[in-house]
Amino acid sequence: MAAIDKKSPTGIVEKQQQSRRRFLNILLTTGFAGFATAIIYPLMKYIIPPEQPEAVVTSIVAAKVGELKPNSGKVFPFGSKPAILIDTPSGELRAFTAVCTHLQCTVQYRPDLQHIWCACHNGHYDLNGINISGPPPRPLEPYRVNVVQDNVWVSKI
Repeated sequence: MAAIDKKSPTGIVEKQQQSRRRFLNILLTTGFAGFATAIIYPLMKYIIPPEQPEAVVTSIVAAKVGELKPNSGKVFPFGSKPAILIDTPSGELRAFTAVCTHLQCTVQYRPDLQHIWCACHNGHYDLNGINISGPPPRPLEPYRVNVVQDNVWVSKI
């Protein structure tokens, strides 16, 4: 008889105790795993929120007519990223993304240099958005500028 331990006169009782202990271990392990999952899953869903699609912005009022003086610039929100509107020294309005192509820093207009400048790593762009010095690897993305009544509209090309 394989189920009876021959060394012990109460072999059947010892096997039953081992069987009960094994059952309790499985029950406790499963219960703990379920409890841990019930705690950790909602916590992870809270810490890592689901991705939500960004609202598509194709056009926005960046300024009022006359708000910008010649040889000045204004950074404004364009969707989830900043953009820059520049009134060139000749009075022409131009707009670009205000995100540097090097490490995504926000650029600004420097009236003393008459070009766009990234303060993070001293990147320079001309008034056409083309990188002229520093580490930026490519030009800024240009936007279309339209003046409608009293508003300066900036839209993606």
